[in-house]
Amino acid sequence: MTASRFGPILRPDGATFRLWAPAAAEVEVITDVAHTMAKDNGGWFIADVPAARPGTRYHFRIDRSLNVPDPASSYQPDDVTGPSELVDHGHFHWKAIDWRGRLWHEVVILECHVGTFTPEGTYRAMIGKLDHLVATGITALELMPLADFAGTRNWGYDGVLWYAPDHVYGTPDDLRELIDQAHLRGLMVFLDVVYNHFGPEGNYLGLYAPQFFCAETPWGSAIDYRVAEVRAFAADNALHWLGNYRFDGLRLDAVHALAEMGEPTILNDISRAAGVLAHQSGRHIHLVLENDDNRAVLLDPSSAIPDGKYRAQWNDDYHHLWHVILTQETLGYYGDYATQPRRLLARTLCSGFAYQGEPSAHRGGRSRGEQIGALPPAAFVNFLQNHDQIGNRALGDRLEWTADARAIEAALAITLLAPMPPLMFMGEEWGATTPFPFFCDFKGDLAEAVRAGRRREFAEAYEMFGDNVPDPLAQSTFESAVLPWPKDGQYPPRYAFIRKLLRIRHDELMPHLGNAAFASAELRHTDRLLLAYWRLGNGSLLHLRANISDHNVTNDASPMRGRMIWGEEPPARLPAWSVFWSIGAI
Repeated sequence: MTASRFGPILRPDGATFRLWAPAAAEVEVITDVAHTMAKDNGGWFIADVPAARPGTRYHFRIDRSLNVPDPASSYQPDDVTGPSELVDHGHFHWKAIDWRGRLWHEVVILECHVGTFTPEGTYRAMIGKLDHLVATGITALELMPLADFAGTRNWGYDGVLWYAPDHVYGTPDDLRELIDQAHLRGLMVFLDVVYNHFGPEGNYLGLYAPQFFCAETPWGSAIDYRVAEVRAFAADNALHWLGNYRFDGLRLDAVHALAEMGEPTILNDISRAAGVLAHQSGRHIHLVLENDDNRAVLLDPSSAIPDGKYRAQWNDDYHHLWHVILTQETLGYYGDYATQPRRLLARTLCSGFAYQGEPSAHRGGRSRGEQIGALPPAAFVNFLQNHDQIGNRALGDRLEWTADARAIEAALAITLLAPMPPLMFMGEEWGATTPFPFFCDFKGDLAEAVRAGRRREFAEAYEMFGDNVPDPLAQSTFESAVLPWPKDGQYPPRYAFIRKLLRIRHDELMPHLGNAAFASAELRHTDRLLLAYWRLGNGSLLHLRANISDHNVTNDASPMRGRMIWGEEPPARLPAWSVFWSIGAI
C-alpha cells in the first residue's frame, strides 16, 4: 500500500482524518456524528475517529456551514457532491504477484474510454475484452482519466477528486481486478492523469485552500505548484495510482498548460517520486507526456528508472501530418502542416518532431519545439487517431469517414512497423467507424455554457451540419460512442491486417528496438516515394520504402537490403499507397 500525505489513514483501532484547509477557522469530520478536528500552524486539520472502518462514509464541514467531500477521497459512491468512503487499499488479493511490468520498447498501446469500451461501461466488463487485446498484439491498455467527475458520463478531463476512480465504472477493487487480470495476460495498464486543472463542477478547494490556485485558464483555475502542499497533492496522487492500483505508467495530459510549475518543476517531482517507487518495487514504470511545446529536454526513454524525466511524448506532429495527407484538411492547427506535409512526415520518421524550434503560424509565429539531440525513436509515441483527434471534431468522426481505406492501411503499415512506440484508439484495430464525440453530464448554467462553447468552437460545422452536430450534453451522444463489438468474433478484414502487422512487430522488431536509433529519410518523385532507415539494436538496418500517394510511382531506388518482412521485393512501379519493409545488414 502506498502512503499519501493526504486523505485518511486507516488503523486497526479506527482512522485518522486529515484535511489541508488553511483558509478555514474550524473543520469537523462528519461520520455518523461530528468530530472536531485540531488545527496546526500549517493549515492542517486532524482528527482520530476510533469507530471508523473501511466502508465508513464521511465528509468535512467547514466553518459550520459548508459540507465538502475529502479532496483525497478514494471513493465517491454518490458522485462528487456526496460523502466520501473509507477504502482499505491493502486488503486486495493480487494474483499477478510476480508481475514487474514490461520494457518500454515492447509497448503497443490501445487507448480506451472505460464507459464506452463495452456496452456495460464498467471496469469488470473490460476484463472480458483483454484476451482480444492480447490476440491483436496489443501490449498496453491506456485508460482515459478516471478521477471522479460530476454526473454519469464524461471523457474524464473534468475530474475533481483526483484520488477516486469514478464510481460509475465500478468500485476501486473492480479497477484493481481489471489491472490484475491484465497483468496475468502480460498486458501493461497505463492511466491518463490531469494535473493542469480541476473540473468545473464539484471542486471546493478554492473555498478553504485558495492557495491551490493562481490564475484562470480556459479549463478553470490554474494550479499553483509553487506551494509545497499543492506539489505534494499531485506527486502523491501519481504514487497513489502507481502503487495502490499498480498501474504500469501514467500519461500526463497537456503539461504545456501547467501555468505555474514551481522550481524544480512539478514534472520533476512526479518523475523522481515514480523513480523511487520503481527502485523500491523492482517494477518497470513508464511516464509519458502530452506536451504541445515539443520539449525534447524532458524526455529520456533509455534510463531504467525515471529520474526527473519522461519516457516519451505523444507526437502530435506525426498525427497532424498524416491527417493532412489523408484528408487534405488544412483548417486550424493543420494549417501548420499544409506546406509540403510529406517532407515534414519524413522529418518525423528520421528525427521525431516536425517542429524543432521553427515558427508556428497557428501559434502567432512563435517558435515551437527544440532540437531532439540524441533522442532515440522510443521517445516519440506515434498515432493516426486518439481521443482528442477524433473527439475534438464537430461530429467526432474517425478517419474511416473521409480517408481512402488503402491510404489508411498504408499509414498503419508505416506506423505499426516503425521503431517508434505505436498507439491506436479503441476500435481502430478493426477499422471501427463508431464516432467518439465530446460528451459530459453537467446541469443548468454550466451545461448551457458547454453547449455555447462548442457552438463557438465549431461555428462552421454548425452552419454546415446543423442539428447533425451532436449535443455534448445528450445521453444519445454518449450512447453513439459505445463500441459495437463484432458478434461471434467476425471482425472486418482490417483486423487481420492489424494482427499481421503486430505479429511482425513482435517477432521481427521488438527484440531489437531497445537501442534502436534514427538514421535517415528522404523523398523522391515529387514527394511520393518515401525511403527511410533506422538502426536496430542488433546492428541491422530497418528499411522502409513506400508510395505515399494515390498515383503509381517509379521505383528508381536501389534494391532493398536484406530480408523482406512486409511485402515482396518492390516492383519497378510502386502501386499507390504501397508499403514495403526489410531488415538487413548495414
